[in-house]
Amino acid sequence: MLSVSGAIIMRKTFRALLFSVVIALAFGGFSAVQVQAQGQLNTILNKMEEHKNWLQTLTGKIKEARVNSQLNLKTTRAGEIFYANKGGRDIAVRINWDDSNEVLSVINGEYTLYTPGLKQAIRGKTEGSKNPQASNALAFMSMSKKDLKANYEVQYLGVVKLDGTGVWHLKMTPKKKQSYKFAEVWIDQEGMPLQAEITETNGDLMTIRLSSLKKNEIRLHADRFKVDLPKGVKIIKG
Repeated sequence: MLSVSGAIIMRKTFRALLFSVVIALAFGGFSAVQVQAQGQLNTILNKMEEHKNWLQTLTGKIKEARVNSQLNLKTTRAGEIFYANKGGRDIAVRINWDDSNEVLSVINGEYTLYTPGLKQAIRGKTEGSKNPQASNALAFMSMSKKDLKANYEVQYLGVVKLDGTGVWHLKMTPKKKQSYKFAEVWIDQEGMPLQAEITETNGDLMTIRLSSLKKNEIRLHADRFKVDLPKGVKIIKG
C-alpha cells in the first residue's frame, strides 16, 4: 500500500498526465513573429483541426517518463489508451497502466481515477472540477481552435526527427497561470500529436509518447470506458 506522500505524488502525476494525454490528442493555438512562421503555423493548425474532426476512435500504446528535478530521479511507465469522439465536445478516454493496474477513465463529462494499490477512486466532473488541471486539461479534447487560440501562445520551432520521421515541433505557453510553464509537442504530417513534454513550474519534466496507433478501425462502446469498482473501494470527490 502506498504512503500518504506516495498518494500525493500520484495525484500530482495524474494532474500533469491528464493534461499531457489530452494535449497529445488535440490542441491548437497561434502566435508567431515572422510571416513565414505564421503561414506554417496556420498550415499545422488546419491539419490538426482536420485530423481532430476526422478522428472518431483511437487505440494505442502510451508511455510516460517523468523527471523529478529536485531528486534528479526519473521514473517511467507504460500502458494502453482508448479514445472516442462522441460528437461535439463529448469525448471518452481510458488509460490502463500496465505496472500498477491504475485506470483513468473519462466519459459523459466525468472522470474516474481508480488506484487499486490505495483501494480508492477519485471521481469528479471535468467542468468546474475542484481539480483545475482535470477540468482545464480535459477541455482540450473538445475545445475549438478559436478557444485554444484565446488561451495559448504557440511558437513554431521547425521540423525535427522523431523515430526517424520528420514531424512539426511546437511550443505552447498558457496565457493564464497554470501549474506548468509550457509544453512542447511533436506532430506528424497528418496532424496527429505523437509526443508532448510538459515543463512544470517547479522544473519537473513529464513526457508522454503515443505509439502503435490504430485510428477509426474499431467501434468503442461506452462499456469500454466504464470502471467497475470492487466493494470496499473508497470514493473521493474530485
